[in-house]
Amino acid sequence: MARARKKRKPVAEMNVVPYIDVMLVLLVIFMVTAPMLNQGVKVDLPKVSSEALPQDNNTQVLTISIKADKTYYWNLGSEVDTQKQQDKAMTLPQMTDAVTKIIRAGNEGGKHTQVFIRGDKSVDYGSVMGAMGGLQKAGVGNVGLITEAP
Repeated sequence: MARARKKRKPVAEMNVVPYIDVMLVLLVIFMVTAPMLNQGVKVDLPKVSSEALPQDNNTQVLTISIKADKTYYWNLGSEVDTQKQQDKAMTLPQMTDAVTKIIRAGNEGGKHTQVFIRGDKSVDYGSVMGAMGGLQKAGVGNVGLITEAP
């Protein structure tokens, strides 16, 4: 007996496996290149507006200023120093020694010392980080960064 053959209709489905492969390759490429996009980007830090910090009678304020020529200055008072520089220019090790003495004297007198860094806009990031490392060695736990109002 002869069987009747049915004609097969062409399948109209699209093969999506190659498209999935391409998408996975693109995903891997983006995952590899995304961290590189953040490196080597020149950043101009913005000017920030903020409120003044509350003052305490039992607090002394130490302001470290870093000039463009990588010299360090300090000023100790009851308010944040934004312009004055009462001391001579110092290197980073000299500044660390001076700050250590100031912090110890303040602790013995029962005063809390707030420390702020004023870095020139053109000073490199390493100089600011060097100052923060020196302050950490001196026993300072919290450091504030001073910016200009816009």
